[in-house]
Amino acid sequence: MVANNLVLIPGAGGVGRTIFEHLRAQDVPVRFMVRRDDERAAELRALGAEVVIGDLTRPESVAAALQGVARMYFAMRVSPEHLLAATVVASVAKEYGKLEALVDLSQMTVSQMTATSTEESHQQRLHWLAEQVFDWSGLPVVHIRPTAFLDTPLFTTMAARSIQENGTIALPFGTGRTSPVAVDDVARVVATVLRDPAPHIGQVYELTGPRSVDMTELAAEFSRALGRPVSYVDVPPERWEAHLPNLGMPPHVAQHVATMARLHRDDRYNRTADGVERVMGTPAQSIEAFVTARKDFYLG
Repeated sequence: MVANNLVLIPGAGGVGRTIFEHLRAQDVPVRFMVRRDDERAAELRALGAEVVIGDLTRPESVAAALQGVARMYFAMRVSPEHLLAATVVASVAKEYGKLEALVDLSQMTVSQMTATSTEESHQQRLHWLAEQVFDWSGLPVVHIRPTAFLDTPLFTTMAARSIQENGTIALPFGTGRTSPVAVDDVARVVATVLRDPAPHIGQVYELTGPRSVDMTELAAEFSRALGRPVSYVDVPPERWEAHLPNLGMPPHVAQHVATMARLHRDDRYNRTADGVERVMGTPAQSIEAFVTARKDFYLG
């Protein structure tokens, strides 16, 4: 293993797992830091990754995981501990002093926030604050700000269920427009930065899909991809939000998801950015292409 380009990725799933797949294809060594030595950790080892046990909120385990690491990807699942983890990572990495790059997975909503704005979710506020901490640290940081993911349950499992039941996508997004981006596009951008970080240090890359659509247009893209009619049903927000705890969402996650829906209704997700094309040289994946590749999943 070549130590001078070793990448640290926290967590065993999500975007980080897809980043690993792209880095592995380029023979870039990866170390995962996971909370539990379970089946997913064993699978990562079998694929050639190094795996250590640790916790982003514990300085001693972060310091141990950073030994020999040149580049780190920072991300967490939606969690009230996001800012604590970012502060611990920044503090330890600053004292450690050997990182060539710290790639922070933030959120595009941060680009519209201020120090005192209050319309966003608690999670979005934590991302805004985490960016400040990383910038203040003086570390070689790159911020990645994706918009809503195409891979989110809103557009995958929930959409598949309603499409199979009655040919609809049911969400409380009103007439707001959105430009969701595929996790694979985000992972390709992050992996490219991690492979050769020097040209990207200090940059902020905002990532969206290629165009912004309202929900009727989004349903039309699903229709073309699936070869069957799909229509959009606008659900009353109160009824939809009341159902979120039934999906097993903790209060912090439910508040974040409900706020995302409200911001969609307020047209805050109506934006496009060229971050994917700037880094990769090719545009982001369209909704239709994303759904076409998963046709069997959506049709059941």
